[in-house]
Amino acid sequence: MEQIPVLPLPARTRLFGAVLRVLAREPSDGPEMVALRARRARLIASAPGRLVVGTDAAGVVVADRHIDDGIRLRIHTPAGTGPRPIVVNYHGGGWCIGSPEQSRWMAGRVAAQAGAIVVSPTYRLAPEHPYPAAVDDAWTALQWVRTNAAELGGDPDRIAVMGDSAGGNLAAVAALHARDIDGPALRAQVLVYPAVEMYERWPSEDAHADAPLLTSKQMRTFGRLYLGEGYGTEDWRASPIRAASHESLPPTLILTAGHDPLRDHGFRYADALRAAGVETEHHHYPDTIHGFVALPGVAPAAHTAARDVVEFLRRTL
Repeated sequence: MEQIPVLPLPARTRLFGAVLRVLAREPSDGPEMVALRARRARLIASAPGRLVVGTDAAGVVVADRHIDDGIRLRIHTPAGTGPRPIVVNYHGGGWCIGSPEQSRWMAGRVAAQAGAIVVSPTYRLAPEHPYPAAVDDAWTALQWVRTNAAELGGDPDRIAVMGDSAGGNLAAVAALHARDIDGPALRAQVLVYPAVEMYERWPSEDAHADAPLLTSKQMRTFGRLYLGEGYGTEDWRASPIRAASHESLPPTLILTAGHDPLRDHGFRYADALRAAGVETEHHHYPDTIHGFVALPGVAPAAHTAARDVVEFLRRTL
């Protein structure tokens, strides 16, 4: 697999510290939220930011397309001829910040190495658009991809979903919807440190309450902004682990980070899927933090995770 160079440790530490101070700022539900989104977007687009989050994969064409309800699709198309499998990839950011650009590195590697078209949709962000706006947009994007797969050069019978953090939550919910509401028969789902429980508090949230990049306090703030008056809901569309059944879901790969308040979410969802008879792989990276997969310039484990994702998708798609 093509890799960007990982910076030497001293430079990596200095650069990561500078980036972290912006990325880890506490969100608010006031005007600061808009400014924070803009600042993070500028950071990711900057030269230091690109060193951290990585560059595009060689041979992959990246293009944008706008579809229903103002959703923008960032489409990563590998070289060669179709029809190719399609991966619908949902970005993270606590349902409040972020964009497809932040997962561009992983999307490009999946496209180049797994030979799949990777479609990364936007979705409406809280607090301006609280739950279930993001769920509805995630579902709209998946349905659109299934209907228009041939136009993209893809195979409508070989579709997977993928997402990290809040995007992992949306991918898990989309997979449940696809099973229950005449959606595409998904071939796989890849859930990267997903948030699967918005009601009960689990031990990792206390053990890693002050972890870099995502703290337990930030988790609660994001949840409150996303769910609004429904904060603490037991609705499975917010907490996919609370679905009545997890049977008949597609083969699943779950990635978790050791120093992450969301660590237990991935472990428990893997247990729930296995108990329901779902073919499930769980890869744990003990020396990493939340968000590491999107930081290939400073987190060597991101390259290992990318290989794991690509190998899983090659087998399942």
